[in-house]
Order: sequence, then C-alpha cells, then structure tokens
Amino acid sequence: MTALARAARAVRWYVRELMGDTAYDRYRARHQAVHPAEPLLSEREFWRRRQNDRATGPGCC
Repeated sequence: MTALARAARAVRWYVRELMGDTAYDRYRARHQAVHPAEPLLSEREFWRRRQNDRATGPGCC
C-alpha cells in the first residue's frame, strides 16, 4: 500500500468517526455482545433516538 493510499484511508477513517457515521455499527456490535436475545433498533430508529437524546440532554444516569 502506498503512502498516499494509507493517508487517504486515515483521512476517511477520521472523517467517518468525526461525523458519527460509525455510531450505528458500534451500537450494533455492542448490543449483540451485551443483549443478544433482544432485537436491534433499526438504523432509522437508532438515529432518531440519538438525535432525541441530544436534544433533550442527558438523563438522570
């Protein structure tokens, strides 16, 4: 892999992390590890809840 390709891959990773594009992937992996019997939220519902949580502020915990 060339230096340019490595740099492009690093920039892509950074931008995706910064923009939150990987949040659903991380949620899905953690949910399946911690709560395998419970159904996953759809990606749409995940983002809806995430936005709602940000708008209302942190809960009590």
